[in-house]
Amino acid sequence: MSSIKEYFSSVGKGIASLAKGMAVTGKEFVTPKITEQYPENRQTLKIADRFRAELKLKYDDNGRHKCIACGICQMNCPNSSISLKSKMVELPDGKKKKVLEEYDYDLGSCTFCMLCVTSCPQNALEFSNDFEQAVFTRDKLVKKLNYRPEPSVEEIIAAAAAPKPAMDPEQLAKIKAEALAKAAKIKAEKEAAQKAASMQQSDSKSDSVADSPNSDK
Repeated sequence: MSSIKEYFSSVGKGIASLAKGMAVTGKEFVTPKITEQYPENRQTLKIADRFRAELKLKYDDNGRHKCIACGICQMNCPNSSISLKSKMVELPDGKKKKVLEEYDYDLGSCTFCMLCVTSCPQNALEFSNDFEQAVFTRDKLVKKLNYRPEPSVEEIIAAAAAPKPAMDPEQLAKIKAEALAKAAKIKAEKEAAQKAASMQQSDSKSDSVADSPNSDK
């Protein structure tokens, strides 16, 4: 008797499961379909702004990027997809400055982890959302990001020797006030730490005197 009940129970569960699946299938039959007419709609196709397709250097209106060839992006890249070439330029004051000579990026081995972008101290990198990166040979996936002409040595020296614009007095006063407040905060924290350490030391001395055998006599 129990086996018959189990049989009909399993049959009922199977029918319920089948009906549930068919309900989902029937719903999809009547759901309107949206098909992207690519590449006919290439001009109007909307790609998410956060989509990571290709690494790029940020260029300003004057055609200059902010990369200082520090190599942090190259060191943080897990697949060695970034390769930098730099050179040293001697400035008029005798100091030497590292400048970018060539920035190579291998799109074929990039994992789009974005560690290079987040670790850049100059905020000089970004990912574009241009997803059309298909090529016929792997060699074309290796790209030079600093494709625009780099400033010459003379231009770098002239920029370093040029006088810096004067800072706004209000901004300068604000920076000084913030620096003084930060210094006062550090000094107060240091004094508080020293006071706590001295109090702890005096408490430990008093405890050791109270626990000594001569203290009972």
